[in-house]
Amino acid sequence: MDWGSLQKVLGGVNKHSTSIGKIWLTVLFIFRVMILVVAAERVWGDEQSDFVCNTLQPGCKNVCYDHFFPISHIRLWALQLIFVSTPALLVAMHIAHRRHEKKRQLTSSEKVDIEELNKQKFHIQGPLWWTYTCSIFFRIIFEAVFMYVFYVMYDGYQMPRLLKCSAWPCPNTVDCFVSRPTEKTMFTIFMLSVSGICMLLNVAEMCYLVIKFCMKRKYEAGVPKGTFFFHSCPATRLSRERGGAEGLSLVGSILTFEKDFYQISGPPSMAYFKNLC
Repeated sequence: MDWGSLQKVLGGVNKHSTSIGKIWLTVLFIFRVMILVVAAERVWGDEQSDFVCNTLQPGCKNVCYDHFFPISHIRLWALQLIFVSTPALLVAMHIAHRRHEKKRQLTSSEKVDIEELNKQKFHIQGPLWWTYTCSIFFRIIFEAVFMYVFYVMYDGYQMPRLLKCSAWPCPNTVDCFVSRPTEKTMFTIFMLSVSGICMLLNVAEMCYLVIKFCMKRKYEAGVPKGTFFFHSCPATRLSRERGGAEGLSLVGSILTFEKDFYQISGPPSMAYFKNLC
């Protein structure tokens, strides 16, 4: 599998992520992808060849191995990484769509810097907030489902030394032995622990986004209607039209007036701010 392509796609999404999202991606690639590529193949490389059963019955060893290990640990972890990383592609497609719409809205007379537009960072708000939050939600679901499937499929997280198999065509109950069970147990616990850490990071990021969204809505609900025009009139525009020092002084005057005037007679009229802006 080409993990480099996956890293390139997720790296593009990472530019627009929160700080917790950047930590999640770092943990994902260093402690999961790198470990899976570098170490897992060596630990599980002899998995089937060194699976030994005390019988010479043809087919018994293969049937017993398939019974206890229906899917290889490496392939299951690789499948888990694919599913966990897939929701981030939704964010990547959303951002690509936003860039395409922005390019289309620009008129032919405007100077378009494609490189600058591609480097532009989109804030997580509006429709992008919903897409990003849904991607985190699905990542949490996939992590939890795969941890549960792993537990059910392998009957726990510990690799047994001895397995007793009575499946056909074995003549009777035979003993089968797994190679390096302690090393594989430690490796399994490590991978599952990192998976749990990633899930906690996803939960923390979702809580952060939801709390930030609720606080923003609460702030907007508490701001009087007469102030919306003022907040849409930035200080840069005032400085540009009235001069730098005068513009900043004017902003301070507006804030002082707004505070004192509200206490006396409520919000000022829209005409006041139109004359200023």
